[in-house]
Amino acid sequence: MFKKVLIANRGEIALRVIRACKELGIKTVAIFSEADTASLHVRAADEKICVGPADAALSYRNIPNVLSAAEITGADAIHPGYGFLSENAHFAEVCESIGVKFIGPSSEHIALLGDKAKAREIVAHRGLPVTPGSPGELKSEQEALEAAGKVGYPVIIKASAGGGGRGMRVVNKAEDLGRAFQAAQAEAKTTFGNDAVYLERYFLEPRHIEVQIVADHRGHVVHLGERDCSIQRRHQKLLEETPSPAIDEKLRRAICRVAVEAVKAVHYRNVGTVEFLLDKDHNFFFMEVNTRIQVEHAITEMVTGIDLIKEQIRLADGQSLSFKQQDIKLIGHSLECRINAEDPEKFTPCPGIITKYSAPGGFGVRVDSAMESNMMVPPFYDSMIAKVITHGRDRQESIARMRRALDEFVIEGIKTTIPLHKRILNDPDFQRATSRLSSLNASSPAKTSRGTV
Repeated sequence: MFKKVLIANRGEIALRVIRACKELGIKTVAIFSEADTASLHVRAADEKICVGPADAALSYRNIPNVLSAAEITGADAIHPGYGFLSENAHFAEVCESIGVKFIGPSSEHIALLGDKAKAREIVAHRGLPVTPGSPGELKSEQEALEAAGKVGYPVIIKASAGGGGRGMRVVNKAEDLGRAFQAAQAEAKTTFGNDAVYLERYFLEPRHIEVQIVADHRGHVVHLGERDCSIQRRHQKLLEETPSPAIDEKLRRAICRVAVEAVKAVHYRNVGTVEFLLDKDHNFFFMEVNTRIQVEHAITEMVTGIDLIKEQIRLADGQSLSFKQQDIKLIGHSLECRINAEDPEKFTPCPGIITKYSAPGGFGVRVDSAMESNMMVPPFYDSMIAKVITHGRDRQESIARMRRALDEFVIEGIKTTIPLHKRILNDPDFQRATSRLSSLNASSPAKTSRGTV
């Protein structure tokens, strides 16, 4: 087992990894920017080291500085968390070359599956259902026009190296495609350093279903059920739940089987997530594989009892899976609300000092956060400040528990999305599980298939 792990991240995920390492008897190193000097994850680690100024490009995404921190502290492994360098194949490759274990899949797998267009090709070649779209990366606007003509409008242009809702544009008619193509390329280049894009059919009001998988070096792949991530704004998730209330056991088995086959096709190792779209007729289509731990991994932990961060670390250490598919039992229902430092109406960032912070508790409630009173939410990073996770015997109990938890949650000094989450939970469509995926704009609340929340 590793002796010392450097966590190449910040905030709640860094603290989450530190806690898992402590339980495994592993020493930890926290890196931090000048903006995060007083952060909770810094205080929780055994060692700490500053890697640069507030700008993430000069600190958390600065590969030479992160690797220097690992060398100085004698860390023998690096956990990237999510975001920043977690899906950077070059970073994983350099770690491999200098003998520092990257806690995640191989650089080859990150590169292969990080190219969303290439991943679609691989899965389609296996005869598995993929979202109708371009056969691969689009080289020009003319190729995009031809592909859209075959698929049919509306379509969505996506960054091949993308994620988090960036580098995406919906196009409803041919005359708008050129402008959208250029805008998606430009945003992809700025965000990911890669302007490659591809095109898919844009489904109206689908559901976003994802399957958590774990895989070891012996070729064993186990799924841990699905998550429903259909409540989003601007293509970014707001609320997730497991199991999905929209699918029955037969469909669940089919989706999970395809997820396992998709990662087996490339001999994938470690933890990953296979994402699908589910249309109104309950047809499902492969979208992509995320080669990292997901923000919403906690709800899977709640219904399976499996610590996914510990599992990541064990798998990276070369250990085999300690369980088989038949050992996995999904018990109860779990919800997660992402509490962001944002205006709950306009979704504009609201950084600042949290003057009062009091997290909810009680039976079946978990809060993943690295915040406390009188702490600064800096403007330089993602706006999420906490995840509230509830677990109940069924969906109704989990929802009731989430309502109670949000009522208890006190965050003063800045605006948060707590009021929005309360509206979502009280919406009749959400309660009936008829809400479908909708990308929210800056001026509207969360839309469902029958109304707004």
